[in-house]
Amino acid sequence: MKITAIERNKKNKDRFTVFVDNQPSFTISEEDYLSLNLYEEREITDDEIDYIKNEVNFRRAKSAAVKYLSMKLRNEKEVYLKLLNEGYDSKTADRVVEELKSLGYINDKLYVQKYIFDRSKLKPKSKRLLKLELLNKGIREEDIDEVMADWKPDESVIAENLARKKFGKYDLRDEKIVKRIISFLHHRGFSYEMINEVIRKIKDGLGY
Repeated sequence: MKITAIERNKKNKDRFTVFVDNQPSFTISEEDYLSLNLYEEREITDDEIDYIKNEVNFRRAKSAAVKYLSMKLRNEKEVYLKLLNEGYDSKTADRVVEELKSLGYINDKLYVQKYIFDRSKLKPKSKRLLKLELLNKGIREEDIDEVMADWKPDESVIAENLARKKFGKYDLRDEKIVKRIISFLHHRGFSYEMINEVIRKIKDGLGY
């Protein structure tokens, strides 16, 4: 087989159609055209065509992933699913993710650090619930545990501050208010034992 023509697309000047034995075989970008050593009259095999198609597909997927990552920090699973949603096959998506991990574009441990920091500032929760949220996002448990090993928040203080901020103006002698506090803190991932301690501490401070 032979490359019989390489024609620039009329509608998209940055793309070229490669003809093999006078039939359109595949489309490439100008960058691919320059880097893959393609030229008319070159002999080419089916294996070479498959390699070129896979390589071109990989480069497009990588470019799409880098653009996606430029918007904000993403984890490994998010990038993988984004590529699948864009129509790339799982093998290409896996290859892109591994490549970007090696280049530092994807770093799930850094993602965990930022997630914990942001949640601690904007919407404090228990360590247990944060871990569950990260697991649900597809982060490996060993990556979460490694980062969280260096993060030792005083969860009783966090729970107390949350309760005071949301219910500080209410009368804690009202059992309905107490039940609301319990529900609120439990929803944030705190144990009933810790919640009861927090309520007891607040009541003691108020002289109830």
